[in-house]
Amino acid sequence: MLNSILLMMQPQDGAESNPLMSFLPLLLIIVVFYFFMIRPQMKRQKETRQFRESLKKGDKVVTTGGIYGKISEIKESIIHLEIAKDVIIKVDKNGIVKDMSDVQPQK
Repeated sequence: MLNSILLMMQPQDGAESNPLMSFLPLLLIIVVFYFFMIRPQMKRQKETRQFRESLKKGDKVVTTGGIYGKISEIKESIIHLEIAKDVIIKVDKNGIVKDMSDVQPQK
């Protein structure tokens, strides 16, 4: 049965298949994958890196764990976050996900 399927798939007499045409669908899939998956991810990573580099003392932020606080000190990769009066915790810089400085508190 497999032999008969392979015989039917062979090109007919005089009709030669172009090897480049067999790779065309694969190339199209790779291009689509790049533009819809890889490129947007790289853009988000760049924006996140720029956000974390622009953090400064006094910014109000949210961590990945949902802790709200104000930056009291920034070291190379560690941020000291004041979450209440005289309560300071150390957080990895990669744990900061959102800047809340511009958000007005609800009444």
